[in-house]
Amino acid sequence: MTTLLPLASCPPSELRAVKAILTDIDDTLTLHGRLPAIAYRALEDLRRTGLVVIPITGRPAGWCDHIARMWPVDGIVGENGAFYFRYDDKSRKMQRVYGQPAEERLANSARLEKLGARILTEFPGTAIASDQAYREIDIAIDFCEDVPALPLATAERIRQAFEAEGAVAKVSSIHVNAWFGHHDKLTMTRRMLKECFGIDTEREKQHIVYAGDSPNDAPMFAFFPNSVGVANVMPYKEIMAHLPRYVTKAEGGEGFAELARALLEARHG
Repeated sequence: MTTLLPLASCPPSELRAVKAILTDIDDTLTLHGRLPAIAYRALEDLRRTGLVVIPITGRPAGWCDHIARMWPVDGIVGENGAFYFRYDDKSRKMQRVYGQPAEERLANSARLEKLGARILTEFPGTAIASDQAYREIDIAIDFCEDVPALPLATAERIRQAFEAEGAVAKVSSIHVNAWFGHHDKLTMTRRMLKECFGIDTEREKQHIVYAGDSPNDAPMFAFFPNSVGVANVMPYKEIMAHLPRYVTKAEGGEGFAELARALLEARHG
């Protein structure tokens, strides 16, 4: 467990040395379920200044294809590390790299569908996430996005129920995501940075910032020493094994914009 420090206390020299900014999407870039213009502009400004910008999300492959093509980003890691997508503007081709072969993904999806149906009956008030139709690898159980919000303790019990059946499960601010396999956000992120940008994360992790807000971000917070939580990370601090080093004053996308301003001011100050 680390002690949360205000983002304003981060030395400008550390901010100037940053090469890549990695960020969760839900409740880190978004605010109350929407992507505010200030957060989208922050992505654009960061990328324009020469930083590598990559969202790292639990959102589905269908969304990730759109984000990789349309947003001002250098690629995306989706479904909690199941794959990375990167769109090449020059060749107009999408690069898709998966952690599992197609046959394994298909078999695991069938197992998850059956397990997910059982979970729904065991936890009344939950639902299959509305974005499930666009997923390729994992299953997402909605506990507060499009259903009346259930307690975080219920989400934790859902996670435990998946894990009891041999699945990997993570709690985000809106879903419990579960899958069969050994992939995770950190592993696929490190692979993408190495394969696409030649960044050795073990040697250069001090120069990479990860921004997040919830328990499924804990492994990223643990690995990247200059990780940043937006202010709405605070309700989760008692149940997270690893906290970010810094925290913003503002929540969600406004907190991300606060981080972007600090990075840009340090580079141009």
